[in-house]
Amino acid sequence: MILSTLLTVLTISPWHGALAGQIPTVNGILGGVPTIKPDTFKGADVLPLATTPGKLRVVENSGVCETTPGVFQASGYGDLTATESIWFWFFAARNNPDTAPLALWFNGGPGSSSMIGLFQEHGPCRITNDSSSVTLNPFSWNNNANVLYIDQPVGVGFSHGDLNVGTSQEAASDIWTFMQIFLADSRFSKYAPNNLAIWTESYGGHYGPTFASYFLSQNAAIAAGKLTGIPLNLKVLGVGDGLTDPLSQYPGYISYAGNNPYHALVSTSTITKANTSWTSSTGCKAQITSCNNGGSNSVCSKAQSFCNNNILSPLAGNFDVYYVPTANPDPYPADITDYINSLKTKIGAEATWKETNNNVYNNFAATGKNSRPLLEGVINAGVRTIVYDGDADFILNFNGVEAMVANLNMTFTSLLKQQAFQTYTVAGQSAGQFKNAGTFSYVRIFGAGHEVPAYKFGKLAVGQAASQMFEQIMANQSLSST
Repeated sequence: MILSTLLTVLTISPWHGALAGQIPTVNGILGGVPTIKPDTFKGADVLPLATTPGKLRVVENSGVCETTPGVFQASGYGDLTATESIWFWFFAARNNPDTAPLALWFNGGPGSSSMIGLFQEHGPCRITNDSSSVTLNPFSWNNNANVLYIDQPVGVGFSHGDLNVGTSQEAASDIWTFMQIFLADSRFSKYAPNNLAIWTESYGGHYGPTFASYFLSQNAAIAAGKLTGIPLNLKVLGVGDGLTDPLSQYPGYISYAGNNPYHALVSTSTITKANTSWTSSTGCKAQITSCNNGGSNSVCSKAQSFCNNNILSPLAGNFDVYYVPTANPDPYPADITDYINSLKTKIGAEATWKETNNNVYNNFAATGKNSRPLLEGVINAGVRTIVYDGDADFILNFNGVEAMVANLNMTFTSLLKQQAFQTYTVAGQSAGQFKNAGTFSYVRIFGAGHEVPAYKFGKLAVGQAASQMFEQIMANQSLSST
C-alpha cells in the first residue's frame, strides 16, 4: 500500500475534478488503493520497437520549446534493455553550458511525466492558457544550468516497455543505469565532471531522497573498487511540495483546513471531527504508526482508507486542492496532452503521452512509507538540500512539510531550531519565508500552488521567485533576498 500517497488520496467530492493534479483516481478515489494485487501490471505496456540496449537514440535540435539562438537541445530514449526505454529531453544552459551544472528533473505520481515540469513549470517554454502553443520562458531553469527532464519509471509519459518498477529503490537503480548510458554518450560525456543536482516534487519527497542516497552509495562502491561506472557528482537535492514522512505531515491537513493564508476550507465542526479521527486510540495516527512499524499491506491499506475517509477528504472543501484560492476545478496550469502529442514526430517520441500511467501507479501500491531517514542521510553526507513549497497548496501543504522539516535529525538540527523565519525577497518584493542551516534550506513561496514555478505573486512574473531559489541553490549558496 502506498502510505506515500496517503496525503493525496481523496474520495469523490465536489472538488474532485482538479485539473493540475498528478495523482490518478482509483475506485473513485484520487490517489486511492487499487484492489488488484501489487505488481499485476508488471510486464505490461511493451511496445515492439527497435531499441539499442545500453545506448541513446536522439533527435538533436528539434527546434521545439527552446528557441534561444545557439542553445543545444536533444530528446529521445536511453534504452536500458531491449524492452525498457527511458524518455529524456535535454536542454543545454543558455549561458556557459560546458561548465554549468547538470540538473535532473522528476515529477511525482508515482507514474507522472516530467513533461509536466517542462511545459507547465520551469522549462525553456511554457504552455499557453488555451493549451494551443508555447511561449519562451525568461525564467527557465536552463538559464544557467543544463537541465535533463526524465520520464520515469518505464511506462511513464513517453517512456515505454516492461513495467518492472514498483518501488523508489527500483526506480533509483534504473535512473542510475540511464545516467550511465547518458554520460557515456559522446554528446553528453563532457557533463560528467560537472556538479549534478536532483530536483523533484510531490511523490518526489520519496524519489529525491531515495535517488540521492542510491547515487551516493554507488559512488562509494566505485571509489572502493567494487563497481565500475561513471561517478555522479551529486551536489544538490531539491524537493518541492513533497511527501516524505506521512506521520509528520498528515496533521498539516487539520491545521491548514482551518487556518491558511487564504480562507478556511471547511467548518469548525468538520475540523474538530477530523482531529478526533487523528488522535483517537484507533485513529489515523495509530494506524499509520502500526503501518510504519512493520505493518502488513492490509494494515497499511486499512490506515490509508481510514485516514482518507475521515480526515483528508472531509477537510478538502470545495476548493482546488492544488491551489486553494480557486474553487474546484481550477483549469490552471493548462493541459498539455494534445500539444505534446502533436510534437511526437519532431522530437522522436514513440509512445502516446499521458500525464500519468495508472499501471505504474498501481505497481507502487505496496511501497512507500517514511523516506525521512534517507533525506537525513543525504543532508548529513554534505549534499546541499532545499525543501520548498507553495503556501496555496493543500495537497502537500506547508504545515505538513514544515512539521517534517522540524523533525529532521541531521547535522544542522540544532542550528535550524535556532533560526527564525526571514522574509524571502525577490527583486525587492516580499515573496516568501525561509530558513538556512548549514547546507540545508527551507522556503515557503507566497502565492504558489503545488507546482511552485507555475505561479506568480504580486508584481513578480510567473516563476520568478522559484527561479531565484533555483539559481542560488545551484550556485551552492544559501538562500538570500535580493
